[in-house]
This record gives sequence, structure tokens and C-alpha cells, in this order.
Amino acid sequence: LYSAFRCAQFIKANYPEIPHYPVSETHVKVPAGWLIEQAGFKGKRFGDAGIHTKQALVLVNYGNATGNEIWTVAQNIQNTVKDKFGISIEAEVNVI
Repeated sequence: LYSAFRCAQFIKANYPEIPHYPVSETHVKVPAGWLIEQAGFKGKRFGDAGIHTKQALVLVNYGNATGNEIWTVAQNIQNTVKDKFGISIEAEVNVI
């Protein structure tokens, strides 16, 4: 495991174009849409569930996807971003 500082150094070295915004002396914010797009999800479909072709933050039901299928896509995105970048992203909506 790497410290947050080493993780940030790794990301910056491998993705020098990464957009980021300082929020404190020790934290920066990275747009989730950029992370999702770089992880290869923008425009992808998994059956009737998918990610919008123009906005990586938007999950889409293309017809008959169930709530569970949409949730599975969201979790897949979260896990992949965590594995690739070491950054956890959280859903902004409450799911119960």
C-alpha cells in the first residue's frame, strides 16, 4: 500500500494531464468524470445498463435494465477506478 502522497505522485507521473483542484494543503480534488472516462467506461454498455456516451457521470438504462443491474455497473466503475488510480469515488445519490 502507498501513502496518499505516493499515490498522488504515481498518478501525476503517469497522467500528467490529470485535472485537479486543491481543496486544502494536503488534499486535491480530481473530477470523478475524468477518472471514469480514463478507466474506459464512457459510452460502455452492459446489456441495457451503461454509461452515457457524452457524460461519464451519467448511468443510463437503455431499456430493461433492473435497479440491481444499474447498481452493479456503478460498483464496477467504483472498483475499477480504485484499482487503477487508488482513488475511491462515491455515489452522490442515496441508494436504499
